[in-house]
Amino acid sequence: MSTKNNDGIQFPVLAQTGKPSTSRFGKTVIHAALQAAAAPQSVDVLKEKNWRRDYPYYFKALVQHSIQSVDAALKIAEKGLHTAQQTLVFHRDGETYTLNEAMQRSQDFSFAKFTLKGEGSAEIAEWGIPYHGKFLTGQALLEQIDIWQDNGIIDPTHAQALKTVQQHPEWFDLSQRTVVLFGAASEAGPLTWLSKWKANIVAIDLPNEKIWQKIQDTIRKGNATLIAPMQQGKNGERVLGVDLLKQAPEIANWLASFRQQLDLAGIAYLDGEKHVRVSLAMISIMQKISQLKSDCSIMFMLTPTDIYAIPKRVIEAIEQRKQKRTQIEKFLSKAVNKVSFSHFFQPNDESLYASDNGQQYAIADCMVVEQGPNYALAKRLQQWYALIARQQGQKVSINIAPSTTTRSVIKNPLLKAAFEGADLFGVEAFSPETTNAIMAALWIYDLNCPDSVANPQNTLEHPLKLIMENANHGGLWYVPYLARTALPFAAIYGFTLGKLKKART
Repeated sequence: MSTKNNDGIQFPVLAQTGKPSTSRFGKTVIHAALQAAAAPQSVDVLKEKNWRRDYPYYFKALVQHSIQSVDAALKIAEKGLHTAQQTLVFHRDGETYTLNEAMQRSQDFSFAKFTLKGEGSAEIAEWGIPYHGKFLTGQALLEQIDIWQDNGIIDPTHAQALKTVQQHPEWFDLSQRTVVLFGAASEAGPLTWLSKWKANIVAIDLPNEKIWQKIQDTIRKGNATLIAPMQQGKNGERVLGVDLLKQAPEIANWLASFRQQLDLAGIAYLDGEKHVRVSLAMISIMQKISQLKSDCSIMFMLTPTDIYAIPKRVIEAIEQRKQKRTQIEKFLSKAVNKVSFSHFFQPNDESLYASDNGQQYAIADCMVVEQGPNYALAKRLQQWYALIARQQGQKVSINIAPSTTTRSVIKNPLLKAAFEGADLFGVEAFSPETTNAIMAALWIYDLNCPDSVANPQNTLEHPLKLIMENANHGGLWYVPYLARTALPFAAIYGFTLGKLKKART
């Protein structure tokens, strides 16, 4: 397990400075993607001097040009992903390769298989949703799904998917499936639920004792089977876990040695620029395995705080909601917008964009600048690979998960306060256990329901339909303002609520 600190997937070093630049990398990738659609913004992106602040403009341009042409959506995805993989470098033993070269050069692995069987009840756990101290099942669950839909928290297709999966308890028997979780211990991941549904779980996570203690404890309480990579540590001991950033080629080779059909779930998260690198590590592993095992399925979870193509009906619903706003809200939003010289409460783009498929779509710009361009790029790379994989005939489950109060999110004081005050704008942030239950069920739906957009046998009117369907946007799609221009006021409201709660206790 001996690896040097600079080994593995890294950003290229700039000749001018002798240092890597994540901003330069991001602009290079977005430039190539926009250029694939002959977008005029491709000229400006390389000259952009305030990438950290203005990157949403270019991400919106990607969506706009993806909407306008069915072919362009795929060309943008292919060119953007290819550029990222050709630009990132991989260091090993003093040699430097492109990421693509590194993945193809190595055919070896030195991992043993560690296996652990659950000791819990053999019964498949009933699916339900933990919500505000209750565990919702049956009619209570259906009623809550309707409430979420009526309040604009979830898309109607999301509501229907959850209702459908509830009607098929047999789908939760995963004893014949082998699911690979990249970032198995992820707080927003499905490990806890899969461990109760007899799944064969191949866990990929860092060689960290606390992480693996958590994973093994979860498995022991359930009825699943854990399969984990085990390697030799620095002192000759046997260590569970691998490093996606440093051992991506070997991980791919190890997974390719499995005889079973694999369901590959890319849920690993790392802070800052590492999220870009780990996303490309997961994607590159998935690509290599899929070349050898074409029956693999792919899964990612997306964030609602991004920029998406959305159905025309969402804009129609926004107009209805705007009519219902109180006079006070209308007055305050206009007044604040005016005195802030239009910095706050900027109206969302409600334009309809024509596609060459004869349909019209809109754009939901819910990007939050505080999350940064590296996070936005990491999630865009996942989207691009999902579109390409489905076009190539693979089953692809990629769903928008709700804003969730995970530790990685609420450690940012502004985001924490904003989520606490989100209901001021009709937005709901979910607890991790609620999100886990919802997203695990959506994955089950996509794996089993023949009508799901995940099924490549179903023809989509537009490639982006894969991402529009089944969205749990938490209400962000229906907010009439750009999320980033309303965020400070949600944060002030949330901060005040928090202070009042503390004062009462």
